[in-house]
Amino acid sequence: MITHIVLFKLKERTPEAVKEAQSRLLSMEGKVEMLRHLEVGLDLIHSERSADIALVTKFDSLEDLQAYQVHPYHANEVAAYMRSVCSQVTAADYES
Repeated sequence: MITHIVLFKLKERTPEAVKEAQSRLLSMEGKVEMLRHLEVGLDLIHSERSADIALVTKFDSLEDLQAYQVHPYHANEVAAYMRSVCSQVTAADYES
């Protein structure tokens, strides 16, 4: 199994902006068939160094993770939106 974690820091860190981004990320459920697990967590600490949102996804294989990256719904709807509202994005991928 491959775990893909992405931390997002939003340009606008209001509760409304965070909820909208969370909703967009969760909208992948059922639309991106290679996703085996989808979790979206919101930061509780709100420090300057904190990310606003953590995305945790799991895939059966590295090939599925790579297919997810170019999946039309993920790439054109969700990732495009997240790029437009984020000031910083950090990712880590590992075998789990």
